[in-house]
Amino acid sequence: MNGEKNPVVEIRKTVRGASPQLPYEEIARGILGRRYELSLVICGDPLAKRVNRAYRKKTHAANVLSFSLDAREGEMFLNARAAAREAKRFGVPLRARLALLFIHGCLHLKGLRHGPKMEREEARIMRRFT
Repeated sequence: MNGEKNPVVEIRKTVRGASPQLPYEEIARGILGRRYELSLVICGDPLAKRVNRAYRKKTHAANVLSFSLDAREGEMFLNARAAAREAKRFGVPLRARLALLFIHGCLHLKGLRHGPKMEREEARIMRRFT
């Protein structure tokens, strides 16, 4: 483990096109702590759909999927194509939508579930990082 730059966020991009740069490392550290290791896959609809079907038995391409591997390690699939569609639909910058989805996934890794508490945390963290 990298003792200096924890949490380690290893990013792998499987989708073509430019994605806005985000402070993934800083956001993850703020939510998950310094010792958490996160594998982030920035993907498109086909991979998001396959993963969603395999692990959640859902047939659509999710916008973000996060999986806790243990107390200090997780994996996240961030669907850049879905984020772009949603950003356009909601009238927000793509960077902001990607940030919210990444924050949402990190909060799931921390153990939060959908609801008012998660929404408050998302808003608080968005103010800090965007």
